[in-house]
Amino acid sequence: ILAKRRGYGSLISHNVPPYARAGLYRELQTLRGLLAELDDCPSKEGDVAAAAAAAGAVEVAALASASRAVEETSAVSVEGAILQAVMAAGLEKDVVLSEAALSAFQSCKDDEAAAEAAARAMAGTEFKEYAAKLRSYLAQLEATLFSSGLHTLGTAPSNEELRAYLSAYFDGSTGREALSEEAMDAICHGASCENAVRSCRQGEVDAVTEAVRIRDLLNCNTQELENMLKALDGEYILPAPGGDLLRDGAGVLPTGRNIHALDPYRIPSKAAMARGLVAAEASVQQLLDDTGEYPETIAVNLWGLEAIKTRGESVAVVLGLVGARPVQEATGRVVRYELLPLEELGRPRIDALCSLSGIFRDSFANVVELLDDVLRRAATADEPPERNFVRKHFLELEESEGLDGAASRIFSNAAGEFGSLVNERVSAGSWDEAEELGETWASRNAFAFGRGQQGVQRRGVLDSLLKTSGSLVQLTDSVEYGLTDIQEYYANSGAMIRKMGDLQGRKVDALIVETTQNEIRPKKLDAALRLEYRTKLLNPKWAESMVAQGSGGAFEVSQRMTALIGWGGTAKFSENWVYDQGVEQYVFDEKMAEKLKESNPEAFRNIVKRFIEADARGFWEPSPEVRARLEQMFE
Repeated sequence: ILAKRRGYGSLISHNVPPYARAGLYRELQTLRGLLAELDDCPSKEGDVAAAAAAAGAVEVAALASASRAVEETSAVSVEGAILQAVMAAGLEKDVVLSEAALSAFQSCKDDEAAAEAAARAMAGTEFKEYAAKLRSYLAQLEATLFSSGLHTLGTAPSNEELRAYLSAYFDGSTGREALSEEAMDAICHGASCENAVRSCRQGEVDAVTEAVRIRDLLNCNTQELENMLKALDGEYILPAPGGDLLRDGAGVLPTGRNIHALDPYRIPSKAAMARGLVAAEASVQQLLDDTGEYPETIAVNLWGLEAIKTRGESVAVVLGLVGARPVQEATGRVVRYELLPLEELGRPRIDALCSLSGIFRDSFANVVELLDDVLRRAATADEPPERNFVRKHFLELEESEGLDGAASRIFSNAAGEFGSLVNERVSAGSWDEAEELGETWASRNAFAFGRGQQGVQRRGVLDSLLKTSGSLVQLTDSVEYGLTDIQEYYANSGAMIRKMGDLQGRKVDALIVETTQNEIRPKKLDAALRLEYRTKLLNPKWAESMVAQGSGGAFEVSQRMTALIGWGGTAKFSENWVYDQGVEQYVFDEKMAEKLKESNPEAFRNIVKRFIEADARGFWEPSPEVRARLEQMFE
């Protein structure tokens, strides 16, 4: 992007890897089977009641006593087995167990006895409701999309890969009708549009026609390599919009063209504004529900690539928090962000700490100025401070920081600098205390931007806003790359909430908004991380498809292990089951370990090293046998 902006460079687009559904595996698959078994089993209460009706009410107590006796002498009940599987899979935080059930697990050393005690504590309706929540969570896991493996530049997709792309695009949940199996088979095997339409159901013609068009565009992937060579030779490459097939549609195809982004003077778009407002209100409401009070400040990460892909949803989140709307001139260009009256907003104005990536700072200078303008007007608005937290904090800072400093809300690296350097420290292991990572982020991002200031260091203002921040809102914009896939998320979002927590003396949760989903529902960071690790890194389907890519695939696995350490150091994410399952899958599985060692010995060495580091830093508590085995392998 910088090369295009500064030197008119060509950006040649490429396709994403084929999509796949996460499915279920190991304990998760076992759990689904147990839930099915539970459905087939009549309840104990039902058995006793039916028998009592037949034998007479006098014998009810005897029958109930007999039922308990049978239960005590039999193997683990289905309910007990379900709770054992929940604990083994680390699901008790995502599908929350009752306090009584958790207490049963904590008070008994024997797993089977603890599971039975927990099941008795949740008997009857409570367990049925819990089982329903489990089914819902498993369905969410099973249907989660991820990118399978890596894309090979200039290679057209196979029939199986075409099916993966089309199944994800026409999944029935995005307003696009799901394709029948007959139509899908015909399209993936190269049927013409006319023949494919003959095989489709009534009312499916439009979807089949679009699917054939997308298939033909995907088969033009060979242009990627051809046009890259042409661009290197200085030839003209046809321009095209960048974006994501699932979110932006077929207009981003074929790949291999010189992509452009968007007009920065039209940010946010109407669609982005609508989604951003929902995200802002949902985030405020979630924090209000959690604490009983409105958050005074919410931080928002504004990243260049995310703003390009979503047409400015993160900008819309900021506007939603402070209670402002974009004003457009006749040509559609945004010329101002206007504050809504407090009566119309219906809640206090939330102060917004805007953290910019270097690309956003440099590519969207007009948006930075418009945001600075609206935040300064909010700071000086004639409104009661208890209803306008921007003004409240401005008044608190005015004496020590002056007018310009007290109104500063937009921070980034110093002009010309990029990145927090947190990922460099994590990769090198050059940190002792986790507080160092938060401090590294803060020292790199303490420079204020806006009208009249282009990188003025204002560390006191930044720290003051971090102290009052209830959370951070982070948007994710891609199925291909999530929180656990690249280093930038923990190096910025993780490190920022680390600094917030260090200043406030508590753990601060970030809120994650997935822009690829229709439903806008912020997730707490730890829950989002647990879901991603289950559906990707720990998922045999993801692992096998990635490792099959050879050296590049092994490198991707290695990088995700480093990111796992990064999340532990910044966001205090430490789940034993993630490390337990990870070490079994990538290190102790002989076939997998051999593939990794053969394709990329340094990547495998890093994987083993990260498990040892997690143990040393207290993120994981392996058994002595596992610890010894890892140290032996590393040597």
